[in-house]
Amino acid sequence: MRTHIATTPFGRRPMTLGQISTQASAKHVGQDAKVSKWQVFRDIREAKEALGATDRALAILNALLTFHREEELTGDGTLIVFPSNEQLVRRANGMPPSTLRRHIAVLVETGLVIRRDSPNGKRFARKGQGGEIEQAYGFDLSPILARAEEFRQLADAVQVERKAFRLVKERLTICRRDVVKMIAAGVNESVPANWGGFQGRYDAIVGRLPRTAPRQVLEGIAGELEDLWVDVHQTLESFVESQNPDANESHFERHIQNSNTDSNPTGETRQGFREKHEAGGTAERFANVRDLPKRELPLGMVLSACPEIVPYAGGGQIRTWRDLAAAADRARPSMGVSPTAWQEASEAMGSQTAAIVLAAILQRADHIRSSGGYLRDLTERARAQKFSVWPMITALLNGRMDALEKAAKNPPAAEPQPGKGGEASDALPISNALRDSMKKKGW
Repeated sequence: MRTHIATTPFGRRPMTLGQISTQASAKHVGQDAKVSKWQVFRDIREAKEALGATDRALAILNALLTFHREEELTGDGTLIVFPSNEQLVRRANGMPPSTLRRHIAVLVETGLVIRRDSPNGKRFARKGQGGEIEQAYGFDLSPILARAEEFRQLADAVQVERKAFRLVKERLTICRRDVVKMIAAGVNESVPANWGGFQGRYDAIVGRLPRTAPRQVLEGIAGELEDLWVDVHQTLESFVESQNPDANESHFERHIQNSNTDSNPTGETRQGFREKHEAGGTAERFANVRDLPKRELPLGMVLSACPEIVPYAGGGQIRTWRDLAAAADRARPSMGVSPTAWQEASEAMGSQTAAIVLAAILQRADHIRSSGGYLRDLTERARAQKFSVWPMITALLNGRMDALEKAAKNPPAAEPQPGKGGEASDALPISNALRDSMKKKGW
């Protein structure tokens, strides 16, 4: 006689199509199927939100699995456990009976277990003559075995989604912090920009950020914040570059070509020492650089003292320190300054000061036999902190002022043409106070 297996719940509990679907999938478990019950439980725990299971329901499932004596669930074994509610309460850490019943129903609704209720609703097992279980009434764990691969895939998907959610929240947090602090920096440093507009964009974006949101919503908001970040960062970076010429010239410094225009750098240095007293007498007079001005030379003052560098500029105009550095790089090969000497000077003095020095050497090229040797000598003095460009430029300015005064006392018969000679045609954009200070200090 074949025993009928109950498939509907006892009492007032209704039957649902979901339960029928779970029972149908449990029928297709192969005889050779085998899984670790605790590994599947870990996968179910990872995917609990996708499955609709609660923490209390998983605590009950954990207790049910402990009543299955084997470590593995197999297709050829008995997968029905039949603990009483009292036993489940003890293994579920004293959960109240009403809570226990409610969350057992959750396990059934989510398809994690199947009820195999007896005619009177009691859970028990009927054994045969050999002690083997012939009929059991309780909770069938076969859905866990049948859906083990599904649970594993769900757990992997949940882990990937959790990682993506964590990453987008990190992006969002960092981007918000960066934008707020960069806007504050721009306002505090008086950087010219529409900071009110940037702040308005930020407030509008963050205002659409809900307290809890799915990853897709956070991705969109993070993308908008990153676009704002780019605009604010570019504004600050452009301002910094315009205020810091050395940063702009770093690209120029890194791309100095090692074309060997000076075949004998050692001889160049010795020649530079012989030229020191001839062409650098003013530098000797100001050996104590602590007495010299600490502020930077004005670009206009440098160009007034060294007009010979201007034709080497692109377009014939020098408006910024970057233009001066580029002009010095173009003039260097014709002056016989090796790439090595130029690079060492840039490293010891800074690219801006090295460009000023090269312009000054070019201005006095007729009086210097080895420009490269003289530059190397000044580089050594700069390394020893015994060099300043102020004496060189002020000496050249004094020479030009003397020439202008002589020209004023003895005007030529014909008016000089603009741009020729460079002495009488170029104005000296220096203040009277600076001129008087130069005379007073003997510059």
